[in-house]
Amino acid sequence: MRIVYGITMAISLMMLIGYISIIRKKDKWLLAVFISVAIVNTGYFMLSLAKSVAFALVANKIAYFGSVFLPMFMLLTIFDLSRIRYNLALPISLAVIGVMLFALVCTSGYLPWYYKEVSLGFEDGASKLIKVYGPAHISYLIYLVLYFITMIGAIVYSAIKKKVVSKHAILMISVVFGNIAVWFMEQMLELNFEFLSISYLLSELVLLAIYWMVQDIEKNMLQKRVAMGVDVTIEEKVALLLTRLPKGESLTQREKEILVALIENKKRREIAEELSISENTVKTHTAHVYDKLGVKGKDELSDILNGK
Repeated sequence: MRIVYGITMAISLMMLIGYISIIRKKDKWLLAVFISVAIVNTGYFMLSLAKSVAFALVANKIAYFGSVFLPMFMLLTIFDLSRIRYNLALPISLAVIGVMLFALVCTSGYLPWYYKEVSLGFEDGASKLIKVYGPAHISYLIYLVLYFITMIGAIVYSAIKKKVVSKHAILMISVVFGNIAVWFMEQMLELNFEFLSISYLLSELVLLAIYWMVQDIEKNMLQKRVAMGVDVTIEEKVALLLTRLPKGESLTQREKEILVALIENKKRREIAEELSISENTVKTHTAHVYDKLGVKGKDELSDILNGK
């Protein structure tokens, strides 16, 4: 069993590294999902290696740290994918609630609130924490149920309002219900393995797939709008051109300023005066921009923006 936990931890860490290194345009909440899953699986693996109750409690708290904040990050990811707007107060409030719950979990081993008693067991080649739940443990169950209900509500709402494609809504619903099913199974049955460790891995893969599909749809819509010249901002034109950058490539802040000026069809002298640099420096930056975008000059930039 230790080997299985080790494999799930390794996979979650590789997926996190892959997301960071491969995905050019990252969603901060989806990135947080990947980090949380890696933390959860690291905690499970450490727990399977425990030789003492003290170490097992530390490992359990690490797993809980990821588990407490994972629903928050999943909800905010679903909000982003479903195009549901929210202000900064929401993630701040959810984070405060999460911190309070985790603080309650941290009383384990000191106060009989979350766990009345804990002892170390050994089964199927792995250590496990044998727990007698305290009166405060119900708070975590309520916490998860409220998150699950909110996720489902958000997906249904966005589907009704046509803010999200139906197949994306179905995939997101499957992620939520899949985790609910695994969680209930673990609550109802005496299992020797934390199947949520695998469920979380599958969840982040599905969310990543949806994110990719949404990005493609948005890119296609932007290309059509740019080609038609309808309600297109300079920022959107820049975003469209940046999709041409090779993986791992990016423009510096100065190069982005040059690109904006080129889109606005400004001459080299105008750009130099605006940015307080020499015309030769503008020429150098412009050459770098063209090279990175794989175009030969301003005419090719215009062709791209006009959908040619």
